[in-house]
Amino acid sequence: MGFFDRENTIAPPGYNRWLFPPAALAVHLSIGQAYAFSVFKLPLTKVIGVTASAPGDWTQPSLAWIFSLAIFFLGASAAVFGRWVERVGPRKTMFAAALCFGGGFIISAFGVWWHQLWIIYLGYGVLGGCGLGLGYISPVSTLVKWFPDRPGMATGMAIMGFGGGAFIGSNLSLLLMDRFKSATSTGVGESFVAMGAIYFCFMVFGSLIARVPADDWKPAGYQPATQPGKLITIANVAVDQASRTRQFWFLWVVLCFNVTAGIGILEQASPMIQEMFPGKVTVAAAGGFVALLSLFNMAGRFVWSSLSDYTGRKAIYVIYLLFGAALYCLIPFAGYSGSVIFFVSVCVIILSMYGGGFATIPAYLKDLFGVMQVGAIHGRLLTAWSVAGILGPVLVNYIRQYLKDQGASGVALYAPTMYLMSGLLVIGLICNLLVRPVDERFHFHGDKPRA
Repeated sequence: MGFFDRENTIAPPGYNRWLFPPAALAVHLSIGQAYAFSVFKLPLTKVIGVTASAPGDWTQPSLAWIFSLAIFFLGASAAVFGRWVERVGPRKTMFAAALCFGGGFIISAFGVWWHQLWIIYLGYGVLGGCGLGLGYISPVSTLVKWFPDRPGMATGMAIMGFGGGAFIGSNLSLLLMDRFKSATSTGVGESFVAMGAIYFCFMVFGSLIARVPADDWKPAGYQPATQPGKLITIANVAVDQASRTRQFWFLWVVLCFNVTAGIGILEQASPMIQEMFPGKVTVAAAGGFVALLSLFNMAGRFVWSSLSDYTGRKAIYVIYLLFGAALYCLIPFAGYSGSVIFFVSVCVIILSMYGGGFATIPAYLKDLFGVMQVGAIHGRLLTAWSVAGILGPVLVNYIRQYLKDQGASGVALYAPTMYLMSGLLVIGLICNLLVRPVDERFHFHGDKPRA
């Protein structure tokens, strides 16, 4: 395993830093499949009935926990293993992520074939979720170190892949299910096996080409700042100190509520557009909607985070949260108007800013806490994603089910939840406005600590 050790991945002099982003993208384009999980939801409600739900088939609320568990363990594993990731480097972490993520699919296939939902919870939710967490944070701190001159753009490049992975994942899922379906199978189990093998290979490729810069490396012509900016420190804060600051918890709330709102749409995207526009949107078109959301999610991660290098992180989050709150209120209006185009337009803008929020947060942390342990700090902050991964789908699915039991249908199934999400974004906006520079008493003094 010496090949995977961090000291064996240090780039030689003259190494082109632009060779690292493909490694990050190989991993993030793979694990981004999680955002396309909604295309499996309806087929998984028909595992017994095949063409229609039968007695004993799983319900949508019970299936929503697969995605929620995956996101919960994404954040939990990122927080628990954040220091380990900093210590061992991206290559070993990416390889571990490949084992977990690919293995999660294989285990879940048996859950489908044996019709045991707890096995899917364990496979895709727990093991796959750990693969998500390790794969998500593994390239982030390395990219910040390769691109200290453009940290927003750098993290946007990698995290863009997570958003774009849903575009690949949704189309691949539909293609494989269509290929494997039969009179006795929806094709989900077989698709899980194929996807586990495919994603494992791509993630291993990313791990093999990963490199880290030498400690004294810097880009040609780059001069590090010698004086702190308004919200950009030249000092460093250790991860244990960072989690004791108000700034950390303000950003935790910002990320949690921004993700809660966006993930509620993503997790339920395919069923939601079909129910809000009955008879107008086919299953295939709903799959295309999921893919379109992922494209804007992907593009927003790169465009908005790159823009933040010029506007500053705090200002860009004001846009995400304020404009986003207004757009969530427009979703029910779009549904009642009957305009699919209007609805889709609102959703894709929301998802672009949702993705931008994810991609900008590592650079925001770097600005506030320095680069020394930004990967570990980012890992701890992702516990906000864990909470949001449960909160968002639970709110959307269980409020929808309650309203359906009360006789509601169509847009009425989702309107109250969209207004609730808007309110959460307003709370996030207030927290963002309260962010100030980190007090000097939290700054690290002395030699760089062991991660």
